[in-house]
Amino acid sequence: MNQERGQEEEIDLEALKRDPQFQENLKRLEEEMKAERSIAKGYQLLDARLLMEEGQESIDEIFTFIVNEAFDRLAQTLSEERKFDMSDPEQWATARAIYEHGIQRYSEGDTKGAKEIFLILYYLITEEELRDAMMIHAASVMAGHDFDSFIENLADVKAINPNDATAFFITNFVQPHDILLQMFAKEVKEGEELLRKMEENSKSSSEE
Repeated sequence: MNQERGQEEEIDLEALKRDPQFQENLKRLEEEMKAERSIAKGYQLLDARLLMEEGQESIDEIFTFIVNEAFDRLAQTLSEERKFDMSDPEQWATARAIYEHGIQRYSEGDTKGAKEIFLILYYLITEEELRDAMMIHAASVMAGHDFDSFIENLADVKAINPNDATAFFITNFVQPHDILLQMFAKEVKEGEELLRKMEENSKSSSEE
């Protein structure tokens, strides 16, 4: 039965690849993504391209669009002294793109870049659970945990619910947030001090 279901899914996928209406919808989605500079639509297109197992060049092009657009918006959000509204699909997608870039930096050993990204997300996100999770990420980096140690010893990736809108962010850990934040009290204080200096420098620059 499972084998038959798998074959049906494979046939459906092949049918989609040949479906001119589906291909037209993808083309329209890409046009809308670029015209509206929509990161949310960029992720929709990326999911579809990955499903269709398209070439790496096509995937990379969408990734590049998402990351570039996200960091342009990040700069604008900081300059306007706003926060991310995670109920807005575009701002949520922006935060996701920046977070995924931070995770990539972390996995590649760029601890300075990863720490800065996680701290900026902590600074810009107002949703409490997600905000605390970003500080735990940053504190982990500052405490000397490499990416593998973070995943294996701190994060609880088994608890991720794929139906949860925040599933793209690691928010579950081996200990409750408050306990981890207490354990990382020194690093949390250091992170908050870095953000305070960043905010002061930003205000000084805007006043000049």
